[in-house]
Amino acid sequence: MRRQRKVKILATLGPASNNEDMIEQLARAGADVFRINMSHASHEVLNETMANIRAVEHKVKRPIGVLVDLQGPKLRVGKFENDSVQLATGDIIIFDQDNTLGNKDRVELPHPEIFDAIRTNHKLLLDDGKIELVAKKCSKTAIECEVVHGGKLSNRKGVSLPDTLLGVGALTDKDREDLVAGLEAGADWVALSFVQRPEDIIDVRKTVQGRAGVLAKIEKPQAIERLEEIIKLSDAIMIARGDLGVEMPLETVPGLQKRMIRMARQQGKPVVVATQMLESMISAPVPTRAEVSDVATAVFEGADAVMLSAESAAGDFPIEAVSTMNKVAVAVENDNLYQGIIRRQEITPDATAADAISAATRQVAETLDLAAIVCYTSSGSTGIRASRERPEKPIIALSPKDSTVRRLSLVWGLHCVRTEDAVNLDDVVDRACSIAYREGFARPGDRVAITAGVPLGTPGATNMLRIAFVGQDGMGSS
Repeated sequence: MRRQRKVKILATLGPASNNEDMIEQLARAGADVFRINMSHASHEVLNETMANIRAVEHKVKRPIGVLVDLQGPKLRVGKFENDSVQLATGDIIIFDQDNTLGNKDRVELPHPEIFDAIRTNHKLLLDDGKIELVAKKCSKTAIECEVVHGGKLSNRKGVSLPDTLLGVGALTDKDREDLVAGLEAGADWVALSFVQRPEDIIDVRKTVQGRAGVLAKIEKPQAIERLEEIIKLSDAIMIARGDLGVEMPLETVPGLQKRMIRMARQQGKPVVVATQMLESMISAPVPTRAEVSDVATAVFEGADAVMLSAESAAGDFPIEAVSTMNKVAVAVENDNLYQGIIRRQEITPDATAADAISAATRQVAETLDLAAIVCYTSSGSTGIRASRERPEKPIIALSPKDSTVRRLSLVWGLHCVRTEDAVNLDDVVDRACSIAYREGFARPGDRVAITAGVPLGTPGATNMLRIAFVGQDGMGSS
């Protein structure tokens, strides 16, 4: 299953798609990584789904990554006497911590951390931003708000606070239990919701301890303010445009998307673009033209992965959604403008031997028109460096670790293959050439670039570049 594109596809699993047969169809249609959303999945469902994914991985003979997405804190209003109220512009409503049923004048807000942090003139957005309030008087027990944009407010609707830095961490008790369950099940990535500050990433890393990659979901204005620090501490980021578009002006989100993709690439961190990419395919077999343009824009910008949410988890056409995303990505990457746009976003390598070797490898591969770049990577860092350069030539990432090749399945341009560690430099060349031949990237007589760390198997020590010919038997010679 060699992909004809370099951007990766991340598909969410749910009631419409978490059985083994459907997972196999989604993988064959183009899904490289599967997301399990812990907002909706029990630990039993998590383990069943993980077992199904690993069974499919064995069938398709290709590493498949799994992202366990933690729910994060959910801020919601309480309940009303008649299940809902109608709020009009100019109305006053008070939030308090009294758990009696609410009315149009007051309602419970069962989150003490909001009362501690909110200040006068801070905005409150209810029901995905459909209703906007502004705080007029704040105390430890009550928040008096004026309605700026009214509407119908019903039981347990969500609350967003774009101006307020909450004292609560990103991990709830449920998240900690889900995180442990995900790690025990063998998750390759864990996604952290509600990130506000770099300390949130440090907190989750204490539990993860390198057993999975930590992906920060950028969905709050507070995270944008400290974006560079958050990216530095994360292993990858997700641009969660739906939540960002609720808490920030919608018109700022496209620019933020470009900025985040470039900043993540500069730091060598994979970046996923998510939310509403093919939203209409939840109930229709074809997308809108605007959705196709949206996916294409993310691919042109050089994102590592594009994500499907409800389209593949609960929609009527999950396979068609993955197939459509695959076709759009292939078309974009074959467009005459694509390589020029990607090249204009070129980043400056860090002043390290490993980064210099990766940059030189791209240039050598393109100047000499080599068939592929083959990189040996134990921890995955060599593969990520090769990807960061966004070369025109295919990249084959070889690792002896299942965990590494699965984690790298999220990263742009990497065709991941698990192979035993090479025993010496001749074995490095032979193994690289034979795998490039076997996987359909090189023919006898072609040349490949090979990068590795010497001594062999040293994590993160990329210090060797070799050019090798692929022989008639698929073996190599320098």
